[in-house]
Amino acid sequence: MSPTMVEHSGLDIMCLNNYCHSSSSSSSSEPDKKIFTKLKLSLSGDYPRKNAEILSGQYGTNLLLIGAALMLAVAHHGPSVKEEHLLSFVTCLMILQLIWMMWYILVRERQKDTRTEKDVHATTCWIRGGLTLLALLSLIMDAFRIGYYVGYQSCVSAVLGVYPVIHATHTIAQVHFLWFHIKDVIKSFETFERFGVIHAVFTNLLLWCNGVMSEAEHFLNNHKRRLSALGYGNLTIVHSEPHCNCTTSTCSMFSSSLFYLYPFNVEYHIFVSAMLFVMWKNIGRTIDLSANRKRLATKTQGLTLGPILGLLALASTIGILVVYVTHVEESLQTRQSAISMFYIYGIVMLVFMCSAGASGLLIYRADHMPLDTSKNPSRQLDTELLFGSSIGSWLMSWCSIVAVFGTNSSPPYRWTNLIYSLLIVLEKYIQNLFVVESLYRQQEDGEREDPELPAAPEIFSVTSALAPPYDGIINRAYQTPDRTCVAMENDQEESGQVYRCPRKQSEVPLPVGNKVKEPTNIKRQILKNIAVFLIMCNTSLWILPAFGCRPQYDNGLEQETFGFSIWTTVLNFAIPLNLFYRMHSVASLFEVFRRV
Repeated sequence: MSPTMVEHSGLDIMCLNNYCHSSSSSSSSEPDKKIFTKLKLSLSGDYPRKNAEILSGQYGTNLLLIGAALMLAVAHHGPSVKEEHLLSFVTCLMILQLIWMMWYILVRERQKDTRTEKDVHATTCWIRGGLTLLALLSLIMDAFRIGYYVGYQSCVSAVLGVYPVIHATHTIAQVHFLWFHIKDVIKSFETFERFGVIHAVFTNLLLWCNGVMSEAEHFLNNHKRRLSALGYGNLTIVHSEPHCNCTTSTCSMFSSSLFYLYPFNVEYHIFVSAMLFVMWKNIGRTIDLSANRKRLATKTQGLTLGPILGLLALASTIGILVVYVTHVEESLQTRQSAISMFYIYGIVMLVFMCSAGASGLLIYRADHMPLDTSKNPSRQLDTELLFGSSIGSWLMSWCSIVAVFGTNSSPPYRWTNLIYSLLIVLEKYIQNLFVVESLYRQQEDGEREDPELPAAPEIFSVTSALAPPYDGIINRAYQTPDRTCVAMENDQEESGQVYRCPRKQSEVPLPVGNKVKEPTNIKRQILKNIAVFLIMCNTSLWILPAFGCRPQYDNGLEQETFGFSIWTTVLNFAIPLNLFYRMHSVASLFEVFRRV
């Protein structure tokens, strides 16, 4: 067979064997080049971005694990790892975060001319105001730490004096960052910024863990002291006082006051870490202008029953706290009556909270409104944190239920403990559903974007109903405003200016003497009263464990069933999550109150 026959045959064997460049092979290589180009673009675009997310996430996780390892070693109170080693590590992390925040602020100052995209859902003014208040209390705690160090500086490490100074500087700089940059959607230096933001997230998480560990150790020592007073032996109480005399008369006051400020410092750091995590998720994100519109709060008419019941719950909570803390230190009978009083109070409170949340869900069931499925990292994180932090209370509740049925003793609060634990599980089910449905619920079609602003005609505007017909030039943009106007209004609102899109005749009612009043919405009023009441109740349930009312330590049922070490481990894990759940619920319910 001749080469020409083979060359022109259907199989084209000669060209395949000799890699010749025929017209067919060149045409088949063009799709291969296109595929290679697409793969190259994909690797140079999406892959490094995802890679930066994974690498920065792993970096932050390992920072947390290093800190956790140091905390476990410090909790052992061995001679090798001491508290100053842990504080040195955390101080270095805070200094690194301060350097990154200064660099970020300077870069943004140089880029004043370029507009930075912002996520209006990332946070609100009232959340930042609340965090500023918590930061002020943290600064007071730092001042107490410095005073404590001054009294014992002759026999303690210098790290104990450097740490509160760096922490105070870190707190002030971080509050400034939260007010002016937390909403930024970063589009430049994305890989570097991812590491900077995630470093800030896990630094605050480590500071939260450090505060939780110190607070848990304090409560555990108090619990051991009470058990020793009741006749239980073989309990080692760790004394953390320095081995020298204080040079001032205020050391004991500083030391005891610290533990009343720990709850505020702990909540500050966990909330800041959550807000910074939202900022980390927003890096490189494309903002949808139509969904990135800030809704102002609705009117607050008809708020009577919710605030009254909430204030009543708050006042009773303070009374219960004072009575419990003073009576739990006394005789066994007085101690049992204080614990019984707490459970009865908790049952009443939880019944009212379950009823309020169920009423809100029934109102939502009567209204068939679709849920808002637009992408919102802040709202998604709120939902995940609600469910995640519920685990702590649920774990304690189910352990208490097992202990009630498994114990051989029968104190007077045995069955009230059972009812209280079951209601805790039910209340979180209902409240989580109510909050999530409220946050994801779409606004009604008839509602204005800015409900606080009364509907009134612009002074220098001419509507088609007021102006005579004109056959000349017609402003089509005014007659049919499009999304460009909406985007312009949103941009002006972000920059602090006031701009409103032209409104149609139906949106601009004519003033007739007095101001036009909106019809009252009974459902909205009921939902707002429910939100206010639940805010007060969650605040009450945060105050009690935060300031020493923890019957899980004192009732003895769970300790008898699970043993001292296992039960204290469960409490050290669950109580901080429960405290965060209550404070986070307050923030979420306040957002519900504004959206309703």
